[in-house]
Amino acid sequence: MPSMTPPPQADIIQSSGYDSRVMRRLLEYIRPHWVTMSITIFLQLFQSLVVVAGPYLVKVALDQGISMGDVTVLRNTVLIYLGLNLARWASLYLRTYLMASAGQSIIYDIREKLFDHLQQLSLNFFSNYSVGRIITRVVNDVSMVRDFVTWTLLAVFRSLFTLIAIIVSMLYMDARLSLITFTVLPFMVVATIIFRKHVRVGYRKVRTAISWVNSVLAENINGVRVVQSFSREETNYTYFQDVVNRYNLDANVQVIRVVSYFFPVVDFLGSIAMGLVIWLGGTAVLGQQVTPGILIAFILYINRFFEPIRDLSQRYDRFERTMTSGSRILGLQSEEVEVQDDPEAVELPQIQGEVQLENVSYHYPNDDEWVLKDINLHVEPGQLVAFVGHTGAGKTTLIKLLARFFDPTEGCILIDGIDLRKVTQQSLRSQMGVVLQEPFLFSDSLRENIRFGQLDASDEEVEAAARAVGAEPFILNMRDGYDTTVGEGGGNLSVGQRQLISIARAMLADPRILILDEATSSIDTQTELIIQDALKRLFENRTTFAIAHRLSTVMNADHIVVIQKGVIRERGTHRELLQQGGIYHDLYNVHMANLPAD
Repeated sequence: MPSMTPPPQADIIQSSGYDSRVMRRLLEYIRPHWVTMSITIFLQLFQSLVVVAGPYLVKVALDQGISMGDVTVLRNTVLIYLGLNLARWASLYLRTYLMASAGQSIIYDIREKLFDHLQQLSLNFFSNYSVGRIITRVVNDVSMVRDFVTWTLLAVFRSLFTLIAIIVSMLYMDARLSLITFTVLPFMVVATIIFRKHVRVGYRKVRTAISWVNSVLAENINGVRVVQSFSREETNYTYFQDVVNRYNLDANVQVIRVVSYFFPVVDFLGSIAMGLVIWLGGTAVLGQQVTPGILIAFILYINRFFEPIRDLSQRYDRFERTMTSGSRILGLQSEEVEVQDDPEAVELPQIQGEVQLENVSYHYPNDDEWVLKDINLHVEPGQLVAFVGHTGAGKTTLIKLLARFFDPTEGCILIDGIDLRKVTQQSLRSQMGVVLQEPFLFSDSLRENIRFGQLDASDEEVEAAARAVGAEPFILNMRDGYDTTVGEGGGNLSVGQRQLISIARAMLADPRILILDEATSSIDTQTELIIQDALKRLFENRTTFAIAHRLSTVMNADHIVVIQKGVIRERGTHRELLQQGGIYHDLYNVHMANLPAD
């Protein structure tokens, strides 16, 4: 559980308002929908024109219809008003439908690109980037961008056009009353500047807070077994309530407080303008300098005049959120894909299984400490090579280099004499099988989990693979047999059952090179015997690399490689290494001493 500190600084985007880089990237997503966007903008402008025309038609009805006693003018004015509003309502329906469709298409495109990019990122990225933060980017931040494109962008067009049209109409009818109305604008500008400054800071905290909530929530859900095992429910609840959720609440309340100050100020300034116009305009009507229709139209325009100003201020808040969300999305998209196919990479031919490591060294990015140093190893096709050593020796990193999850910092890895960096990752990994110490199953049927690495396999082939590794007995005892749906991560199966499914998956994929991260370290003795028997079948005619925690599982390996602090210290067969009396000899004695007595 993280300490009770503010959210990670890495998650805080220091947005400073408009960001041309973010806007350009957003426009790239909008460009394919430019026809739809153009139609919706035209419809939006038409709706704004109808809204602005309303008070002027009231003025015509009063001054040229009622005052003059002209029923025809009054009737025609009313019909025009009703016709324009019917057309506006129809255009509103069409605009809403078109923009909602375009918005969904845009969010589809963004999430598709994000998901594709996430699939290509290295394991280092996922070690440093929490699941909650990723979910926030793909769900919350993308939805914020969708809302901006769908509603905010058009609303800005509408408000600006409406504001300009109202100003022109007011000046056309009476310049003096217009200038009286505009006297409050300097105060409005000052209030807006203050509002923008405070709301920018507030919404940065809001976006950071929700990301932190998602991160802590995902961490607790993923680690619920550990939480319950150590009776941490109350402690974690208190932490979430008093620190994480409280930070989110305070951040939102801070923004609400700023908003609650600003909009009453706008309404108050509007009331002042209204009072001035009624007072001075009413005096002018009494002096017959202004017609009653103009005064009524001005009152209606003043109500509409401050609406777009208020709306633009609200949209600025959305604009700030979008710039922040857009920056975070671009930050995720700009994460470097460390392992990429060379532009001239070729398909790896059918693997025979010869593997050679030449002067392989590796250190993680932004860390100068070598994890592996000068590793040299030659493996013939079909051989079983075991890596042993203390925790942190570099065994897992070496396995990841073999599967090309990382590229060596120095040196190269060859398969059948071909440098891994010169072949496509897909053609390499399609001929490799990986069985992890803690296998992962997807929320799908047992059949589809076995078929995961060989999608075109028939049901008969799936069942044959399960039968070959000894998984069929427990599968047939499940409620729906092979069609039984497992929970997320296979949580409703035992560790041994998940491992058998993982081995059956590898068996079905029929890899030329097999990588094992100690497949029997976390299971009971009876299941271990079943898995060991399954692994013997899996090893046949395959080059196999295995990380061994239980030395008894690799005593028959062709080569046992002892790694200590990133360097190969010993190598040989089980018998040869025991005779040397070195590190392996000591490890083996400790292992034998810890075996349970009969």
